[in-house]
Amino acid sequence: MHIILHQPEIPANTGNIGRTCVATGTSLHLIEPLGFRLNEKEIKRAGMDYWQHLEVTRYVNFKEFQEKHPGARIWMATTKAKRSYAEVAYAPDDYIMFGKESAGIPEEILVEHEETCIRIPMLPEIRSLNLSNAVAIVLYEALRQNGFQGLEREGELHRLKWKSV
Repeated sequence: MHIILHQPEIPANTGNIGRTCVATGTSLHLIEPLGFRLNEKEIKRAGMDYWQHLEVTRYVNFKEFQEKHPGARIWMATTKAKRSYAEVAYAPDDYIMFGKESAGIPEEILVEHEETCIRIPMLPEIRSLNLSNAVAIVLYEALRQNGFQGLEREGELHRLKWKSV
């Protein structure tokens, strides 16, 4: 799976998303301009010591991303979409794109990809969810649909043993 952040503005959100990407084996694609520098301490704090393991690629703009990934299927998360993120079938190589915190994905991009626009259902008086929460919600649904391939599905206690073992 791949996550695309189009012009993210808040370093802590991008750090949290980076950590989620590392935990799930997902690559992160950042489309500039960024509202921060990648070496800012807020990014490192939110991503903790995982940031060094992140597969991250930067692009000057969305056009450059498209040129480097021709034919990529991109699901575009937006509050303006007509269908839910849970109503589509994700493939292991799909991209899921999220816009900047203050404005989302530009409408000029959305109208060109209407068939792959998705939304997270919420009450009408709520403008949007936190970006890192939205990424986690949609990404984990995509991973669930693909059987959580390569991810650990069981855990062990540190000091005790599970009774059913």
